[in-house]
Amino acid sequence: MKIGLFIPCFMNELYPNICKATYKLLKNQGLDIDYPMNQTCCGQPMANSGCSKDIKTLAINFVNTFKDYDYIVAPSGSCVTMVKEHYAEFFHDNKDYNKVKTSIYEICEFLHDIIKIENLKFDHSFPYKIGVHNSCHGHRVLKLATASELNIPYNSKLKNLLNKVNDIEIVTLKREDECCGFGGTFSVQEEAISVAMGKDRVKDHLDSNAQIITGADMSCLMHIDGIINRDNTPIKVMHITEILVGVRP
Repeated sequence: MKIGLFIPCFMNELYPNICKATYKLLKNQGLDIDYPMNQTCCGQPMANSGCSKDIKTLAINFVNTFKDYDYIVAPSGSCVTMVKEHYAEFFHDNKDYNKVKTSIYEICEFLHDIIKIENLKFDHSFPYKIGVHNSCHGHRVLKLATASELNIPYNSKLKNLLNKVNDIEIVTLKREDECCGFGGTFSVQEEAISVAMGKDRVKDHLDSNAQIITGADMSCLMHIDGIINRDNTPIKVMHITEILVGVRP
């Protein structure tokens, strides 16, 4: 199968090493990976600001760019959600979009559900205490973990993947699926609330003795990392692909 790697624009600019880790993680599974050079932003920043009409050009470009791949994989749950949930109004049951919509996966979802977790093997050791931050889009839209309000047995695809890594210890948080307060432009428009929510997430990890905060959405981790750096808090942030591929903090 041919996989198109979709790298969110902000990660391409700010976190190239995480993008490389994503590529390496997929290649390590023996997969055929292609990075189409004409990909651009998925349009999520405009959607967060209420400028939905401005997304159309980006949506059309995205579908034309990725329509011929068997799967599209990205290291960002919110960007994947953008494509799956907010493009339909521009395509009116178009067969190319319908294919893209059903073929795009966040990388943890792809490894867990398509490659299958029983087929994965990580040979490296990662002897650290990890706290998992469940970003809202991935958590509740992509079902990367069970939302607590459902009151059903808990399952986390992120934790299932991390538990395949030798010597890792995943800590238990008091609030497993609380929002970090990022929300795209929300963090600008409602700065005080956003920062307070982010500080709460950091404190929960600290109280649980986590050494590293990880997750599947770098936008949320970027927000958390900014708070950590401003306060000189003794905890690190890593994208889950870095841990799964063997990058050390």
